[in-house]
Amino acid sequence: MADQAPRPAREFVVEADGGSRGNPGPAGYGAVVLDPVTGEALVEAAEYLGVVTNNVAEYRGLLAGLRAAAELDPDATVHVRMDSKLVVEQMSGRWKIKHPDMKPLAAEAARVFPPGRVTYEWIPRASNKHADRLANEAMDAGARGEAWSPSDSTAELDAAAADRAAPAGRTAGSRRTGAASAVAPAGTEGGDGGEPAPDGGGAAAGEPLARAGRGRVDAASLGAGTRAATSTGASATGTSGTGASATGASGTGASATGASGAGASATGASGTGASATGASGAGASATGASGTGAPATGTSGTGAPATGASGAGASATGAPGLGVAAETSGEADVRAAKVVASPGWGPPDMGAPATFVLLRHGETPLTPQKRFSGSGGSDPSLSPVGREQAERVAASLARRGTIEAVVASPLARTRETAGIVAARLGLEVAIEEGLRETDFGAWEGLTFGEVRERHPADLDAWLASPDAEPTGGGESFAATGTRIAATRDRLVAAYAGRTVLLVSHVTPIKTFVRLALGAPPESLFRMELSAASLSAVAYYADGGASVRLFNETSHLR
Repeated sequence: MADQAPRPAREFVVEADGGSRGNPGPAGYGAVVLDPVTGEALVEAAEYLGVVTNNVAEYRGLLAGLRAAAELDPDATVHVRMDSKLVVEQMSGRWKIKHPDMKPLAAEAARVFPPGRVTYEWIPRASNKHADRLANEAMDAGARGEAWSPSDSTAELDAAAADRAAPAGRTAGSRRTGAASAVAPAGTEGGDGGEPAPDGGGAAAGEPLARAGRGRVDAASLGAGTRAATSTGASATGTSGTGASATGASGTGASATGASGAGASATGASGTGASATGASGAGASATGASGTGAPATGTSGTGAPATGASGAGASATGAPGLGVAAETSGEADVRAAKVVASPGWGPPDMGAPATFVLLRHGETPLTPQKRFSGSGGSDPSLSPVGREQAERVAASLARRGTIEAVVASPLARTRETAGIVAARLGLEVAIEEGLRETDFGAWEGLTFGEVRERHPADLDAWLASPDAEPTGGGESFAATGTRIAATRDRLVAAYAGRTVLLVSHVTPIKTFVRLALGAPPESLFRMELSAASLSAVAYYADGGASVRLFNETSHLR
Protein backbone atom coordinates (compact mmCIF):
# COMPACT_ATOMS: atom_id res chain seq x y z
CA MET A 1 0.00 0.00 0.00
CA ALA A 2 1.34 3.40 -0.94
CA ASP A 3 2.20 5.73 1.91
CA GLN A 4 -0.38 8.38 2.56
CA ALA A 5 0.70 11.95 1.88
CA PRO A 6 1.15 13.87 5.12
CA ARG A 7 -1.79 16.01 6.10
CA PRO A 8 -0.96 19.68 5.47
CA ALA A 9 -0.72 21.72 8.65
CA ARG A 10 -3.71 23.93 9.27
CA GLU A 11 -3.45 27.65 9.80
CA PHE A 12 -5.43 29.62 12.33
CA VAL A 13 -5.84 33.25 13.27
CA VAL A 14 -6.26 33.95 16.99
CA GLU A 15 -7.74 37.26 18.08
CA ALA A 16 -7.54 37.94 21.81
CA ASP A 17 -8.27 40.76 24.21
CA GLY A 18 -8.54 41.43 27.91
CA GLY A 19 -9.84 44.27 30.01
CA SER A 20 -9.94 45.50 33.59
CA ARG A 21 -12.50 47.99 34.85
CA GLY A 22 -10.23 49.81 37.26
CA ASN A 23 -6.77 48.46 36.33
CA PRO A 24 -6.58 46.60 38.61
CA GLY A 25 -10.26 45.92 38.84
CA PRO A 26 -12.91 43.43 37.78
CA ALA A 27 -11.39 41.86 34.69
CA GLY A 28 -12.05 39.35 31.94
CA TYR A 29 -10.68 38.10 28.65
CA GLY A 30 -12.02 37.02 25.30
CA ALA A 31 -10.43 35.02 22.50
CA VAL A 32 -11.58 33.62 19.19
CA VAL A 33 -9.92 31.17 16.76
CA LEU A 34 -10.68 32.00 13.13
CA ASP A 35 -10.32 30.23 9.82
CA PRO A 36 -7.88 32.51 7.92
CA VAL A 37 -9.55 31.94 4.55
CA THR A 38 -13.24 32.30 5.38
CA GLY A 39 -12.90 34.38 8.54
CA GLU A 40 -15.28 31.99 10.28
CA ALA A 41 -15.10 31.70 14.06
CA LEU A 42 -14.09 28.14 14.98
CA VAL A 43 -13.81 28.49 18.75
CA GLU A 44 -14.68 31.22 21.25
CA ALA A 45 -13.34 31.49 24.80
CA ALA A 46 -14.04 33.99 27.59
CA GLU A 47 -13.70 34.09 31.36
CA TYR A 48 -14.21 36.46 34.28
CA LEU A 49 -10.93 36.71 36.21
CA GLY A 50 -11.80 38.64 39.35
CA VAL A 51 -9.60 41.62 40.18
CA VAL A 52 -6.44 41.73 38.05
CA THR A 53 -4.68 44.28 35.84
CA ASN A 54 -5.49 45.01 32.23
CA ASN A 55 -2.19 43.51 31.01
CA VAL A 56 -2.65 40.27 32.95
CA ALA A 57 -6.13 39.95 31.44
CA GLU A 58 -4.68 40.44 27.95
CA TYR A 59 -2.10 37.71 28.54
CA ARG A 60 -4.82 35.38 29.85
CA GLY A 61 -6.79 36.02 26.66
CA LEU A 62 -3.75 35.19 24.55
CA LEU A 63 -3.14 31.98 26.48
CA ALA A 64 -6.76 30.90 26.12
CA GLY A 65 -6.73 31.56 22.37
CA LEU A 66 -3.52 29.61 21.80
CA ARG A 67 -4.78 26.68 23.85
CA ALA A 68 -8.04 26.61 21.91
CA ALA A 69 -6.12 26.58 18.62
CA ALA A 70 -3.90 23.77 19.90
CA GLU A 71 -6.96 21.73 20.81
CA LEU A 72 -8.18 22.05 17.22
CA ASP A 73 -4.81 21.08 15.72
CA PRO A 74 -1.59 20.88 17.74
CA ASP A 75 0.43 20.92 14.50
CA ALA A 76 -1.11 24.14 13.22
CA THR A 77 0.59 27.47 12.58
CA VAL A 78 -1.02 30.44 14.30
CA HIS A 79 -1.11 34.15 13.59
CA VAL A 80 -2.10 36.14 16.69
CA ARG A 81 -3.76 39.52 16.31
CA MET A 82 -4.16 41.73 19.38
CA ASP A 83 -4.68 45.41 20.07
CA SER A 84 -2.25 45.24 23.01
CA LYS A 85 1.08 46.60 21.82
CA LEU A 86 2.67 45.46 25.08
CA VAL A 87 1.76 41.80 24.60
CA VAL A 88 2.61 41.77 20.90
CA GLU A 89 6.03 43.37 21.41
CA GLN A 90 6.91 41.20 24.41
CA MET A 91 5.81 37.94 22.82
CA SER A 92 7.67 38.90 19.63
CA GLY A 93 10.82 39.26 21.72
CA ARG A 94 11.39 42.95 21.13
CA TRP A 95 10.42 44.18 24.61
CA LYS A 96 11.53 42.76 27.92
CA ILE A 97 8.96 41.27 30.29
CA LYS A 98 9.58 42.84 33.67
CA HIS A 99 6.32 42.45 35.60
CA PRO A 100 6.35 39.33 37.80
CA ASP A 101 2.67 38.62 37.12
CA MET A 102 3.20 38.54 33.37
CA LYS A 103 6.43 36.54 33.14
CA PRO A 104 4.88 33.13 33.91
CA LEU A 105 1.91 33.83 31.64
CA ALA A 106 4.20 34.79 28.75
CA ALA A 107 6.35 31.71 29.34
CA GLU A 108 3.27 29.49 29.39
CA ALA A 109 1.96 31.06 26.16
CA ALA A 110 5.32 30.49 24.49
CA ARG A 111 5.12 26.76 25.28
CA VAL A 112 1.72 26.09 23.72
CA PHE A 113 3.22 25.77 20.22
CA PRO A 114 6.86 25.09 19.24
CA PRO A 115 9.04 28.12 18.44
CA GLY A 116 8.46 29.57 15.01
CA ARG A 117 4.87 28.38 14.68
CA VAL A 118 3.25 31.51 16.15
CA THR A 119 3.52 35.04 14.77
CA TYR A 120 2.19 38.23 16.35
CA GLU A 121 0.63 41.36 14.94
CA TRP A 122 -0.71 44.52 16.52
CA ILE A 123 -4.09 45.67 15.20
CA PRO A 124 -6.26 48.68 16.08
CA ARG A 125 -8.90 48.06 18.74
CA ALA A 126 -11.59 48.69 16.11
CA SER A 127 -10.33 45.60 14.28
CA ASN A 128 -10.55 43.44 17.40
CA LYS A 129 -14.30 43.75 18.02
CA HIS A 130 -15.06 40.05 18.42
CA ALA A 131 -12.51 39.40 21.19
CA ASP A 132 -13.33 42.75 22.81
CA ARG A 133 -17.01 41.87 23.03
CA LEU A 134 -16.22 38.45 24.48
CA ALA A 135 -14.08 40.07 27.18
CA ASN A 136 -16.84 42.51 28.04
CA GLU A 137 -19.42 39.72 28.12
CA ALA A 138 -17.20 37.90 30.62
CA MET A 139 -16.85 41.01 32.79
CA ASP A 140 -20.61 41.66 32.64
CA ALA A 141 -21.30 38.06 33.67
CA GLY A 142 -18.86 38.38 36.56
CA ALA A 143 -20.59 41.55 37.72
CA ARG A 144 -23.82 39.55 37.92
CA GLY A 145 -22.09 36.81 39.87
CA GLU A 146 -22.33 34.42 36.95
CA ALA A 147 -19.87 32.59 34.70
CA TRP A 148 -19.71 33.50 31.02
CA SER A 149 -21.98 31.20 29.03
CA PRO A 150 -21.13 30.29 25.42
CA SER A 151 -24.79 29.71 24.64
CA ASP A 152 -25.69 33.26 25.68
CA SER A 153 -22.88 34.97 23.78
CA THR A 154 -23.73 37.35 20.95
CA ALA A 155 -20.15 38.57 20.43
CA GLU A 156 -19.79 37.09 16.95
CA LEU A 157 -23.08 38.49 15.74
CA ASP A 158 -22.40 41.89 17.29
CA ALA A 159 -18.97 42.11 15.68
CA ALA A 160 -20.35 41.09 12.29
CA ALA A 161 -23.15 43.64 12.59
CA ALA A 162 -20.67 46.37 13.46
CA ASP A 163 -18.60 45.46 10.41
CA ARG A 164 -21.64 45.55 8.16
CA ALA A 165 -22.62 48.93 9.62
CA ALA A 166 -19.26 50.43 8.60
CA PRO A 167 -19.24 52.29 5.25
CA ALA A 168 -18.52 50.12 2.24
CA GLY A 169 -14.81 49.73 1.60
CA ARG A 170 -13.95 51.18 5.00
CA THR A 171 -14.66 48.33 7.37
CA ALA A 172 -12.76 48.70 10.61
CA GLY A 173 -12.55 45.03 11.47
CA SER A 174 -12.38 41.71 9.69
CA ARG A 175 -15.61 40.88 7.89
CA ARG A 176 -16.67 37.39 8.87
CA THR A 177 -19.88 37.14 6.87
CA GLY A 178 -20.05 36.25 3.20
CA ALA A 179 -17.90 33.87 1.24
CA ALA A 180 -14.72 35.85 0.87
CA SER A 181 -13.75 37.56 4.08
CA ALA A 182 -10.05 37.80 4.81
CA VAL A 183 -9.02 37.99 8.43
CA ALA A 184 -5.68 39.68 8.09
CA PRO A 185 -5.59 43.05 9.86
CA ALA A 186 -6.82 46.36 8.58
CA GLY A 187 -3.36 47.87 8.58
CA THR A 188 -0.98 49.53 10.96
CA GLU A 189 -1.95 52.58 12.89
CA GLY A 190 -0.27 55.05 15.20
CA GLY A 191 -0.80 54.75 18.94
CA ASP A 192 -1.10 51.78 21.21
CA GLY A 193 -4.81 51.10 21.26
CA GLY A 194 -4.06 48.53 23.91
CA GLU A 195 -6.38 49.76 26.65
CA PRO A 196 -9.65 47.92 26.12
CA ALA A 197 -12.88 49.47 27.36
CA PRO A 198 -16.56 48.67 26.90
CA ASP A 199 -17.47 49.26 23.27
CA GLY A 200 -19.93 52.08 22.89
CA GLY A 201 -20.94 51.34 19.34
CA GLY A 202 -24.28 49.83 20.30
CA ALA A 203 -24.56 47.92 17.03
CA ALA A 204 -27.71 45.92 16.54
CA ALA A 205 -27.44 42.15 16.44
CA GLY A 206 -26.81 40.91 12.94
CA GLU A 207 -28.15 37.94 11.07
CA PRO A 208 -26.78 34.58 12.18
CA LEU A 209 -24.31 32.88 9.90
CA ALA A 210 -25.61 30.00 7.82
CA ARG A 211 -24.64 26.74 9.50
CA ALA A 212 -26.09 24.05 7.25
CA GLY A 213 -23.71 21.42 5.96
CA ARG A 214 -20.79 22.37 8.22
CA GLY A 215 -19.01 20.06 10.60
CA ARG A 216 -18.80 20.88 14.30
CA VAL A 217 -15.68 20.96 16.40
CA ASP A 218 -16.07 19.04 19.62
CA ALA A 219 -16.02 21.61 22.42
CA ALA A 220 -15.97 19.12 25.27
CA SER A 221 -12.19 19.04 25.55
CA LEU A 222 -11.84 22.82 25.32
CA GLY A 223 -12.91 23.46 28.89
CA ALA A 224 -15.44 25.74 30.53
CA GLY A 225 -15.89 29.16 29.02
CA THR A 226 -15.07 27.95 25.52
CA ARG A 227 -17.38 27.53 22.58
CA ALA A 228 -16.62 25.64 19.40
CA ALA A 229 -18.30 27.15 16.35
CA THR A 230 -18.96 25.54 13.00
CA SER A 231 -16.00 24.85 10.79
CA THR A 232 -15.57 24.72 7.05
CA GLY A 233 -12.45 22.58 7.35
CA ALA A 234 -8.73 23.19 7.12
CA SER A 235 -7.59 26.51 5.75
CA ALA A 236 -5.56 26.77 2.58
CA THR A 237 -1.90 26.38 3.38
CA GLY A 238 0.53 29.19 2.75
CA THR A 239 -2.11 31.90 2.34
CA SER A 240 -3.13 32.93 5.85
CA GLY A 241 -6.03 34.60 4.13
CA THR A 242 -3.95 37.61 3.24
CA GLY A 243 -2.72 37.58 -0.35
CA ALA A 244 -1.45 41.15 -0.38
CA SER A 245 -1.37 42.96 -3.72
CA ALA A 246 1.26 45.34 -5.06
CA THR A 247 -0.22 48.19 -3.07
CA GLY A 248 0.72 46.40 0.13
CA ALA A 249 -2.85 46.78 1.33
CA SER A 250 -4.98 44.26 -0.50
CA GLY A 251 -6.15 41.21 1.34
CA THR A 252 -6.09 42.88 4.70
CA GLY A 253 -9.86 42.96 4.73
CA ALA A 254 -12.74 42.10 2.38
CA SER A 255 -13.22 44.70 -0.30
CA ALA A 256 -16.37 46.66 -0.89
CA THR A 257 -16.89 44.80 -4.13
CA GLY A 258 -16.98 41.46 -2.30
CA ALA A 259 -13.87 40.14 -3.97
CA SER A 260 -13.45 36.45 -3.34
CA GLY A 261 -10.62 34.76 -1.47
CA ALA A 262 -7.94 36.62 0.36
CA GLY A 263 -6.85 39.01 -2.38
CA ALA A 264 -9.27 41.84 -1.80
CA SER A 265 -8.75 45.03 -3.73
CA ALA A 266 -6.95 48.01 -2.25
CA THR A 267 -10.01 50.21 -2.49
CA GLY A 268 -11.83 47.96 -0.08
CA ALA A 269 -8.90 47.20 2.16
CA SER A 270 -10.71 47.71 5.43
CA GLY A 271 -8.88 50.86 6.27
CA THR A 272 -5.35 49.74 5.60
CA GLY A 273 -2.72 52.24 6.68
CA ALA A 274 -5.37 53.93 8.74
CA SER A 275 -3.26 56.49 10.45
CA ALA A 276 -1.36 57.76 7.44
CA THR A 277 -3.75 60.66 7.14
CA GLY A 278 -2.77 61.95 10.53
CA ALA A 279 0.95 61.53 10.02
CA SER A 280 1.71 64.12 7.36
CA GLY A 281 2.15 61.40 4.79
CA ALA A 282 4.29 59.24 7.05
CA GLY A 283 1.69 56.54 7.65
CA ALA A 284 3.05 56.23 11.16
CA SER A 285 2.91 52.89 12.89
CA ALA A 286 4.39 52.06 16.27
CA THR A 287 3.79 48.34 16.27
CA GLY A 288 7.23 46.92 15.28
CA ALA A 289 5.40 43.71 15.40
CA SER A 290 6.47 40.51 13.84
CA GLY A 291 5.34 40.80 10.18
CA THR A 292 3.67 44.22 10.40
CA GLY A 293 6.34 46.16 8.62
CA ALA A 294 7.05 48.52 11.50
CA PRO A 295 9.10 51.64 10.83
CA ALA A 296 12.81 51.59 11.62
CA THR A 297 12.45 54.23 14.29
CA GLY A 298 9.51 52.57 16.03
CA THR A 299 7.83 55.96 16.37
CA SER A 300 4.92 55.12 18.62
CA GLY A 301 1.98 57.34 18.00
CA THR A 302 3.58 59.61 15.41
CA GLY A 303 0.77 58.97 12.99
CA ALA A 304 -2.33 59.05 15.14
CA PRO A 305 -5.49 58.46 13.13
CA ALA A 306 -7.52 61.44 12.04
CA THR A 307 -10.09 62.40 14.62
CA GLY A 308 -13.58 61.40 13.73
CA ALA A 309 -12.41 58.96 11.11
CA SER A 310 -14.55 55.92 10.52
CA GLY A 311 -13.04 52.72 11.88
CA ALA A 312 -9.42 52.05 11.03
CA GLY A 313 -9.50 53.62 7.58
CA ALA A 314 -9.26 57.27 8.48
CA SER A 315 -10.00 59.52 5.54
CA ALA A 316 -7.96 62.58 4.72
CA THR A 317 -10.87 64.86 5.49
CA GLY A 318 -10.28 64.38 9.20
CA ALA A 319 -6.54 64.93 9.05
CA PRO A 320 -5.70 68.59 9.70
CA GLY A 321 -3.02 70.32 7.71
CA LEU A 322 -2.89 67.95 4.73
CA GLY A 323 -4.98 70.11 2.40
CA VAL A 324 -6.72 67.13 0.77
CA ALA A 325 -10.23 67.49 2.12
CA ALA A 326 -11.65 66.93 -1.35
CA GLU A 327 -10.48 63.29 -1.38
CA THR A 328 -13.14 60.62 -1.34
CA SER A 329 -12.96 57.93 1.30
CA GLY A 330 -11.79 55.37 -1.24
CA GLU A 331 -9.05 57.67 -2.55
CA ALA A 332 -7.83 58.35 0.96
CA ASP A 333 -7.65 54.64 1.71
CA VAL A 334 -5.68 53.92 -1.47
CA ARG A 335 -3.27 56.75 -0.72
CA ALA A 336 -2.81 55.57 2.86
CA ALA A 337 -2.22 52.02 1.68
CA LYS A 338 0.51 53.17 -0.69
CA VAL A 339 2.23 55.05 2.13
CA VAL A 340 2.17 51.98 4.35
CA ALA A 341 3.62 49.88 1.53
CA SER A 342 6.52 52.26 0.89
CA PRO A 343 10.14 51.02 1.33
CA GLY A 344 11.02 50.09 4.88
CA TRP A 345 7.40 49.25 5.68
CA GLY A 346 5.32 46.36 4.52
CA PRO A 347 1.80 45.02 4.49
CA PRO A 348 0.75 43.59 7.83
CA ASP A 349 0.29 40.07 6.47
CA MET A 350 3.90 39.25 5.54
CA GLY A 351 4.53 37.18 8.63
CA ALA A 352 7.48 37.41 10.99
CA PRO A 353 10.63 39.03 9.58
CA ALA A 354 14.10 37.53 9.63
CA THR A 355 15.71 39.44 12.49
CA PHE A 356 19.49 39.67 12.68
CA VAL A 357 20.87 40.54 16.10
CA LEU A 358 24.34 41.82 15.25
CA LEU A 359 26.99 41.28 17.92
CA ARG A 360 30.46 42.71 17.58
CA HIS A 361 33.06 40.41 19.12
CA GLY A 362 34.61 41.18 22.50
CA GLU A 363 37.88 43.02 22.89
CA THR A 364 41.21 41.61 21.70
CA PRO A 365 44.63 42.92 22.75
CA LEU A 366 44.51 45.18 19.65
CA THR A 367 41.11 46.75 20.41
CA PRO A 368 42.08 49.26 23.14
CA GLN A 369 45.11 50.25 21.05
CA LYS A 370 42.78 51.12 18.15
CA ARG A 371 44.79 49.15 15.61
CA PHE A 372 43.51 47.97 12.26
CA SER A 373 42.51 44.34 12.76
CA GLY A 374 40.88 42.80 9.72
CA SER A 375 40.80 39.39 8.09
CA GLY A 376 44.32 39.58 6.73
CA GLY A 377 46.27 40.11 9.94
CA SER A 378 47.33 38.10 12.95
CA ASP A 379 43.78 36.88 13.79
CA PRO A 380 43.98 37.66 17.53
CA SER A 381 41.86 35.90 20.14
CA LEU A 382 39.85 37.59 22.87
CA SER A 383 41.60 39.25 25.77
CA PRO A 384 40.44 38.54 29.34
CA VAL A 385 38.33 41.69 29.09
CA GLY A 386 36.84 40.44 25.85
CA ARG A 387 35.92 37.08 27.36
CA GLU A 388 34.21 38.85 30.26
CA GLN A 389 32.30 40.98 27.77
CA ALA A 390 31.18 37.86 25.92
CA GLU A 391 29.96 36.32 29.18
CA ARG A 392 27.95 39.45 29.95
CA VAL A 393 26.29 39.59 26.56
CA ALA A 394 25.55 35.85 26.80
CA ALA A 395 23.75 36.39 30.09
CA SER A 396 21.77 39.28 28.63
CA LEU A 397 20.68 37.32 25.57
CA ALA A 398 19.76 34.32 27.71
CA ARG A 399 17.42 36.54 29.75
CA ARG A 400 15.74 37.77 26.59
CA GLY A 401 15.29 34.24 25.31
CA THR A 402 14.68 35.21 21.67
CA ILE A 403 17.77 33.92 19.83
CA GLU A 404 17.04 30.83 17.71
CA ALA A 405 20.41 30.35 15.97
CA VAL A 406 24.00 31.62 16.17
CA VAL A 407 26.14 32.35 13.11
CA ALA A 408 29.70 33.67 13.30
CA SER A 409 32.55 35.00 11.20
CA PRO A 410 35.37 32.45 10.79
CA LEU A 411 37.94 34.63 12.61
CA ALA A 412 39.13 33.55 16.06
CA ARG A 413 37.71 36.49 18.03
CA THR A 414 34.21 36.04 16.62
CA ARG A 415 34.23 32.26 16.94
CA GLU A 416 35.29 32.57 20.57
CA THR A 417 32.64 35.19 21.33
CA ALA A 418 29.97 33.15 19.58
CA GLY A 419 31.02 29.99 21.40
CA ILE A 420 30.60 31.62 24.81
CA VAL A 421 27.14 32.96 23.90
CA ALA A 422 25.97 29.77 22.19
CA ALA A 423 27.00 27.63 25.15
CA ARG A 424 24.85 29.80 27.43
CA LEU A 425 21.90 29.55 25.02
CA GLY A 426 22.28 25.83 24.33
CA LEU A 427 22.85 26.38 20.61
CA GLU A 428 25.46 25.39 18.04
CA VAL A 429 27.59 27.90 16.13
CA ALA A 430 27.43 27.97 12.34
CA ILE A 431 30.32 29.63 10.49
CA GLU A 432 29.64 32.07 7.66
CA GLU A 433 32.63 33.24 5.62
CA GLY A 434 30.76 36.33 4.43
CA LEU A 435 30.73 37.79 7.97
CA ARG A 436 34.51 38.20 8.16
CA GLU A 437 36.09 41.61 8.66
CA THR A 438 37.47 43.71 5.80
CA ASP A 439 41.04 42.87 4.77
CA PHE A 440 43.10 45.97 5.56
CA GLY A 441 46.15 44.82 3.62
CA ALA A 442 49.44 46.37 4.76
CA TRP A 443 47.61 48.39 7.41
CA GLU A 444 46.87 45.33 9.54
CA GLY A 445 48.14 45.83 13.09
CA LEU A 446 48.88 49.55 12.58
CA THR A 447 47.19 52.50 14.25
CA PHE A 448 45.51 55.21 12.19
CA GLY A 449 48.41 57.54 12.97
CA GLU A 450 50.96 54.99 11.80
CA VAL A 451 49.08 54.50 8.54
CA ARG A 452 48.92 58.28 8.08
CA GLU A 453 52.67 58.48 8.56
CA ARG A 454 53.59 55.56 6.29
CA HIS A 455 50.92 55.64 3.56
CA PRO A 456 49.40 59.15 3.50
CA ALA A 457 48.30 59.15 -0.15
CA ASP A 458 46.67 55.71 0.11
CA LEU A 459 44.89 56.71 3.31
CA ASP A 460 43.53 59.92 1.76
CA ALA A 461 42.24 57.96 -1.22
CA TRP A 462 40.63 55.38 1.09
CA LEU A 463 38.88 58.08 3.10
CA ALA A 464 37.65 59.78 -0.07
CA SER A 465 36.31 56.80 -2.04
CA PRO A 466 34.64 53.50 -1.12
CA ASP A 467 36.35 51.96 -4.16
CA ALA A 468 39.86 52.64 -2.86
CA GLU A 469 41.73 49.68 -1.39
CA PRO A 470 44.11 49.79 1.57
CA THR A 471 47.80 49.65 0.72
CA GLY A 472 48.99 46.27 -0.42
CA GLY A 473 45.80 45.02 -2.07
CA GLY A 474 43.35 45.01 0.82
CA GLU A 475 39.55 45.02 0.43
CA SER A 476 37.70 48.23 -0.45
CA PHE A 477 34.53 49.24 1.38
CA ALA A 478 32.67 48.83 -1.92
CA ALA A 479 33.83 45.22 -2.13
CA THR A 480 32.88 44.68 1.52
CA GLY A 481 29.42 46.10 0.78
CA THR A 482 28.91 43.72 -2.11
CA ARG A 483 30.00 40.77 0.04
CA ILE A 484 27.74 41.74 2.94
CA ALA A 485 24.73 42.27 0.66
CA ALA A 486 25.16 38.76 -0.75
CA THR A 487 25.64 37.35 2.74
CA ARG A 488 22.54 39.16 3.96
CA ASP A 489 20.40 37.77 1.15
CA ARG A 490 21.68 34.26 1.75
CA LEU A 491 21.02 34.41 5.50
CA VAL A 492 17.59 36.05 5.14
CA ALA A 493 16.53 33.17 2.91
CA ALA A 494 18.00 30.57 5.28
CA TYR A 495 16.48 32.06 8.45
CA ALA A 496 13.19 33.54 7.25
CA GLY A 497 10.91 34.41 10.16
CA ARG A 498 13.58 33.62 12.78
CA THR A 499 15.75 35.66 15.14
CA VAL A 500 19.43 34.94 14.55
CA LEU A 501 22.55 36.16 16.33
CA LEU A 502 25.28 37.14 13.85
CA VAL A 503 28.67 37.54 15.53
CA SER A 504 30.83 39.72 13.33
CA HIS A 505 33.07 42.79 13.18
CA VAL A 506 32.94 46.58 12.94
CA THR A 507 32.80 47.00 9.16
CA PRO A 508 30.33 44.18 8.38
CA ILE A 509 27.91 45.28 11.13
CA LYS A 510 28.07 48.92 10.08
CA THR A 511 27.48 47.77 6.50
CA PHE A 512 24.38 45.78 7.47
CA VAL A 513 23.01 48.94 9.08
CA ARG A 514 24.08 51.20 6.20
CA LEU A 515 22.39 48.99 3.63
CA ALA A 516 19.21 48.75 5.70
CA LEU A 517 19.02 52.54 5.94
CA GLY A 518 20.00 53.15 2.33
CA ALA A 519 22.81 55.38 3.60
CA PRO A 520 25.87 56.30 1.51
CA PRO A 521 29.24 54.54 2.03
CA GLU A 522 30.71 57.54 3.85
CA SER A 523 28.23 56.91 6.66
CA LEU A 524 30.55 54.10 7.80
CA PHE A 525 32.88 56.79 9.17
CA ARG A 526 30.02 58.36 11.15
CA MET A 527 29.04 55.37 13.27
CA GLU A 528 30.56 54.31 16.58
CA LEU A 529 30.44 50.57 17.25
CA SER A 530 31.76 49.36 20.59
CA ALA A 531 33.21 45.96 21.37
CA ALA A 532 30.54 43.43 22.41
CA SER A 533 27.75 45.84 21.39
CA LEU A 534 24.39 44.72 20.03
CA SER A 535 22.56 46.04 16.99
CA ALA A 536 19.52 44.60 15.21
CA VAL A 537 17.94 44.73 11.76
CA ALA A 538 14.68 43.06 10.68
CA TYR A 539 14.15 41.99 7.06
CA TYR A 540 10.64 41.58 5.66
CA ALA A 541 9.34 39.40 2.85
CA ASP A 542 8.94 42.37 0.48
CA GLY A 543 12.63 43.27 0.76
CA GLY A 544 12.10 46.07 3.26
CA ALA A 545 14.37 46.44 6.29
CA SER A 546 13.92 48.02 9.70
CA VAL A 547 16.82 49.00 11.99
CA ARG A 548 15.66 48.12 15.50
CA LEU A 549 18.80 48.71 17.59
CA PHE A 550 22.31 50.10 17.24
CA ASN A 551 25.43 49.93 19.45
CA GLU A 552 23.55 48.88 22.59
CA THR A 553 25.97 48.24 25.48
CA SER A 554 23.85 48.36 28.65
CA HIS A 555 24.65 44.69 29.30
CA LEU A 556 28.30 45.63 29.83
CA ARG A 557 27.58 48.08 32.65
